Amino acid sequence: METGLLVAYLALCSMAVGPIYYGSFASIKWPKKKKSKKEPQPPESDSSDEEETIESLSTEDAYLFPVFGSIVLFSLYLIFKLLDKDYVNYLVNAYFSFLGIIALTSLGAHMVRNFSGIKADAYKFTLTKKSKEIYRASFTVIHIGALILSFFLTAYYIVTKNWIASNLFGLAFAFNGIKMLSLDSFKTGMILLGGLFFYDIFWVFGTEVMVTVAKSFDAPIKVVWPKKIIGLESDEALQFTMLGLGDIVVPGIYVALCLRFDHNLYLKKNPTATKHSSFPTTYFNSCFAAYIIGLITTIVVMHTFKAAQPALLYLSPACIISVLITGVIRGELKDIFKYSSDDENTEEEETKDKSVADAVTEEEYVEVESSATATGGAKNRKNKKNTKKKTGSDRA
Repeated sequence: METGLLVAYLALCSMAVGPIYYGSFASIKWPKKKKSKKEPQPPESDSSDEEETIESLSTEDAYLFPVFGSIVLFSLYLIFKLLDKDYVNYLVNAYFSFLGIIALTSLGAHMVRNFSGIKADAYKFTLTKKSKEIYRASFTVIHIGALILSFFLTAYYIVTKNWIASNLFGLAFAFNGIKMLSLDSFKTGMILLGGLFFYDIFWVFGTEVMVTVAKSFDAPIKVVWPKKIIGLESDEALQFTMLGLGDIVVPGIYVALCLRFDHNLYLKKNPTATKHSSFPTTYFNSCFAAYIIGLITTIVVMHTFKAAQPALLYLSPACIISVLITGVIRGELKDIFKYSSDDENTEEEETKDKSVADAVTEEEYVEVESSATATGGAKNRKNKKNTKKKTGSDRA
C-alpha cells in the first residue's frame, strides 16, 4: 500500500472517531445541583449548552428513517439527472453554508470552553408574543467570536471550495448531530441501525444511485482526504477517498447512547455525583472500539476489491453486537432493554419539581416565622402598654 493512501485512510478514521468521541461526551446532561434559597446565587455563565434543544428519535422514527432516506436519496438522484448540476449545487451550497455557520459557531464555542477553560457570562435573548415565549437563546462573547470566525471560513469555502474547509463543515455537522440527536432506547437504536444496514446494501450494491449522488453532491456532507499528496494544489488535480457523514452520525448517536447508559448506571449508584466526576464507560468503550474495528474492516474491503462499500454493512452489526455481548457478560441485558432516555427526563423533572417545592416550603417557613415574630412583637407592645396603664392606675 502506498504511503499517501495509508495516510488518507488514517485521516478518514481520525475524522470519523473524533466527532463521535467528543459529541458523545457533549451529549451528557448532568443533573443540576439543588441549591438552598439562603445560599448566594452565582452569576450565570456559559449556560447555553444546557438550554439547547435535544431531538429524540423514537421507535416509530427509526422504522420510517430508511423509508424517508430512500425517498430523499432517489429524489436527489433524479434532480441531478434532470436538472443542471451546477445550478442545483449552487442552491445546495447556499443552504449548507447557512447551516454551516451555525454548526461551526457551536463547535468553536464548545472547543474554546472545554479546552481553554475560559468562562464567560451568558446573555439571554427571549422572543415573546402576548406573554407566550416563541424563541429563546443564550450566548456568550465566546459564541460571538466563533460566529465571526465562522463567517470568514464560510466565505472562504464558498469562493474556493477548498476540501479542508469542506471537512471543517463536515466535522461540525457530525459533532452537532451526535450532540443534539438522541435515541430514546437501545431498541430504537438497533432498529435504526438494522434498517439502515439493508438501506445501505440496496442503494450501494443494488443501484448506482448512492455513488452517483455522493459524487455529484458538491456540499459538505462527507469528509475527504487526497489519496497521494497532502493536498496543497488545486482540488481538481487531486483524487480523494471519502466517508459520508451518515456513516459517522448514525453509529455515533448509538455510541453516545451507550455513554449515556453508562452515565445513568453511575448516577443510580452515586446520586450526589457532580459534573466533574469521572464514571465507568464500559458500554461506550465497547461500542466505540467496535465502531473503529468496523470502520477499519470497511476500508480494508474497499481497498482490496477497489469498489465503494456500504460502511453500515460493517458498522451496524459491530455496534449492535458489542453492546449485546457486553450486556451478557455483565448480566445487564435486561437493564439495556429497559433503559429509556425518558427516564432521565422524568428524573430531571422530578428533581426540578422537588427543588421548587422545597423552595416554596422554605419561603412559607420564612413567612410564618416572620408572621410569628411580628405577632410576638405586637403582643409584647400590647403587654407593655397594658402594664403602663396598670401602673398608672395603681399610682392614682
